[in-house]
Amino acid sequence: MKDSLNRLAAAATAAGLLDVAYTTTDSPFGPLLLARTPRGLVRVGLPNQDAEVLLDELATRVSPRVLETAAPFEQARRELDLYFAGKLTEFDLPLDWQLSKDFRRRVLRQIARIPYGQTRTYTQMAKGAGNERAVRAAGSACGSNPIPVVVPCHRVLRSSGALGGYGGGLPMKEELLQLEGVLED
Repeated sequence: MKDSLNRLAAAATAAGLLDVAYTTTDSPFGPLLLARTPRGLVRVGLPNQDAEVLLDELATRVSPRVLETAAPFEQARRELDLYFAGKLTEFDLPLDWQLSKDFRRRVLRQIARIPYGQTRTYTQMAKGAGNERAVRAAGSACGSNPIPVVVPCHRVLRSSGALGGYGGGLPMKEELLQLEGVLED
């Protein structure tokens, strides 16, 4: 069945009919939904997020031409596996930023530059995105990050050093920061 879906996806891609491909991959936290466009990775759905809701969002906001296929995700899967094993410190995946606009996109681009094993504050992200007073908006950008883990919003903390929130839940944020050596076990 998977082979026939992959052939269908390849034919749809060749005919210019596939706008969004998606698959799932395992992680230490549960299955992740991965979605990409021809431009790059557009969505990472966390285990606590409803995959059907995410796919509906992609169909509405990107294109209704959405198809499940594993073929275009080999590099993303490999890099995520290496990251979760503690063997990759920087992702080298093309990203499609279209699900974020304006200030939110600028914040997410700032977040993407935070090095492995380091953290920044919401205030720093707001300032880097061009409006140091928009700290809550920077937090909102983190909370609506469509490409978590790869765009490491888990590395953004409150000015007090408190963890703040995380779309995958605070235990996941803590574990990611422990993996990167920011927090002690």
